[in-house]
Amino acid sequence: MQRIFLDDAGGAPILPEVAAALRDLPAGNASSPHSEGRAARAALDRARDLTAEALGAGRTEITFTASGTEAVNLALFGAARRLPRSGTILTWAAEHQAVLGAVRRLQAEGHRVEIAPVDHAARAHPDAIGPSTALASIGLANNEVGTLQPVRELIDRAHKLGALVHVDACAGPRWIPIPHGADLVSFSGHKLGSGRGGALYVKDGVRIDPLLYGGPQEWGRRAGHEDVASAVAFAASITVCARERQVRASTAHRLSTALRSLLAGLGGELTGAVERLPNFASCAFEDRKGEDMLLALDIAGIAASSGSACASGSLDPSHVLLAMGLSLDAALGSLRLTTGYATTDDEIARARDIISSILTRSPARA
Repeated sequence: MQRIFLDDAGGAPILPEVAAALRDLPAGNASSPHSEGRAARAALDRARDLTAEALGAGRTEITFTASGTEAVNLALFGAARRLPRSGTILTWAAEHQAVLGAVRRLQAEGHRVEIAPVDHAARAHPDAIGPSTALASIGLANNEVGTLQPVRELIDRAHKLGALVHVDACAGPRWIPIPHGADLVSFSGHKLGSGRGGALYVKDGVRIDPLLYGGPQEWGRRAGHEDVASAVAFAASITVCARERQVRASTAHRLSTALRSLLAGLGGELTGAVERLPNFASCAFEDRKGEDMLLALDIAGIAASSGSACASGSLDPSHVLLAMGLSLDAALGSLRLTTGYATTDDEIARARDIISSILTRSPARA
């Protein structure tokens, strides 16, 4: 029996359109003047144009990166180092560790930082933005429980008070549109189905310092060899997401609703807001260990997660769930099931039987 992949949020399978786009990729260096180099440059330029079109942006607003984490760090360090030290860099306690790690490093460098609380569904409140805020960083959606953030309201409030806004869109853009108006938006290729790469949108007129110094590549925002393959893969995946977002989201919502009903019926405390990413089914069990559930599911043929893939090797409880107010036991017993583009009704039916069998066994909580 084939395995069932229910960890799309941790890393989406590579799309067929990406594999096709990479099939005849030029081998040259995009900075070289010979024919092979010019072919690579043409492929890179086309990737930038396709990405800009999918995002409703200008081509000079797109910078390709190696990953979503790099895109987040380039946005936050690049913008913050041009701001006066008197301004506050604001984020929220349930954000991804790429954001929290960056702002804590900025704090160590002498910047004023505020990490605001979230509500029981991991939702941020725009009122945390105040007159001293110079830069606010918010996720499009929470990567562990899928809660959609009030990005539009946050952008409006921040701009009214003269602050810049960074949106971490590594989680969510394949399912929901990104509100326009943010100054910086970070993307992760592996969460879109490209298997590699990332990108940063930088609104025209916004200046950032680079993280990597050297050549003039990527509009002077990122020096070094340009990874044409990653750019082409990213462009192919974001194009598919923009084109198929609505119909894919409808199917994902139907499949995840079945999983959420199952988890609730098995005694799980559902996590995340009603307004969440359509492919998410997440919960917490106070009488079980997340690592034990994942191991049992893996042996039975199901790939699942207990939270962020970036922290999957850690035995620490989820900082997201703790920020939401869950108990330590519940945070240690989290389970996240996320469907993808290729998930079928048959797989969900089989997964329901397997999950029911595993979670109706007596828990072995230490």
